[in-house]
Amino acid sequence: MCQCKLHLMGVLMSCLLPFSGWVTIGDSDTVPAWTTTESLNHARDAHTGTLLSDGRVLVVGGYDGEVVGSVEVYDTKAGVWAYTKPLLTARSHHTATLLQDGRVLVAGGYGTVDHNLASVEIFDPTTGTWTYTASLDVGTYEHTATLLRDGRVLVAGGNSADGYVADARIFDPEKETWTATVSMAHARGFHCAVLLENGSVLVAGGQDDGSTVAGAELYDPKSGRWIPAGSLAEGRYYFSATLLGNGTVLAAGGKQGEDYLDSAELFDPATGVWSVTGALRDTRGLHCASRLKDGTVIVVSGEYSRGYRAEAEIYDPAAGTWSVTGPLHGVRSVFSANLLHDGRLLVAGGYDGMDVIAGVELF
Repeated sequence: MCQCKLHLMGVLMSCLLPFSGWVTIGDSDTVPAWTTTESLNHARDAHTGTLLSDGRVLVVGGYDGEVVGSVEVYDTKAGVWAYTKPLLTARSHHTATLLQDGRVLVAGGYGTVDHNLASVEIFDPTTGTWTYTASLDVGTYEHTATLLRDGRVLVAGGNSADGYVADARIFDPEKETWTATVSMAHARGFHCAVLLENGSVLVAGGQDDGSTVAGAELYDPKSGRWIPAGSLAEGRYYFSATLLGNGTVLAAGGKQGEDYLDSAELFDPATGVWSVTGALRDTRGLHCASRLKDGTVIVVSGEYSRGYRAEAEIYDPAAGTWSVTGPLHGVRSVFSANLLHDGRLLVAGGYDGMDVIAGVELF
């Protein structure tokens, strides 16, 4: 799930189209184009998009001026969106995790009455139904949820009624129970979490009651403990973190205080060291980043100091550089992006600076 800010009114907090060709820039350079496809049935931002085991995409909840409870499924074969059963509790800024058995765990979020939800629901794609499961001990939004190698889910940090927390909890899908594990060294929300190739989880950056966090930590599922993992060269939140094919992690963009960043860094799990890599062409935060099938990373849209971006750029891990690719048809932030089984990227919903949008595009 992309990182996104709380965006509430008055509070800052089709058919599946084939690839349509290339956009020419200058005399010789060509870049892949974006195509619009059928829009969501319900405009929304601050939702989640989850690629299901059967290749469909599940879009859950969000915000449209009010907290949204509706749920939609995108059928990549038919190229259409269809409503499925709504959430039992409307929510935005939650997490959605695909479990090993194909179900989807939706945890916490920002609710209509309770702004720090502790309730947790599970979606069964075979029946299209939701059921409550054990609740979190502390209600949070903008936490992270990471599927561990053994099938359990690590939920870390987030914003609670008492501020940002360092809490970490483990969900066991077989028992449907939560167990508290050792807390992080630093409270944080709007951070990133990435499962590494060795099975540990890297948590980096974020925000803590107005301050920007630079520190990083590693969670070891075997010992249940957190290990220091150095610090980002620049503390950041609203950024993206992507596991590369060589096992390193790319952290890109985001905000530090009130400033949007164009810097990017790499974490090497073998050495535990962060190093600076090529900077983005444009500053941005609240964007989405996805590793494509060729190993490159595409960074899409987001916000910057003057507004909202339609531009996308691609990172080449071998060269350590970014190149501009075709822009989207419209600007957006606080949206979802899912890499489909056929290698295309589906971008849905979001906020364009004036309205919550339903538009969907394919790369």
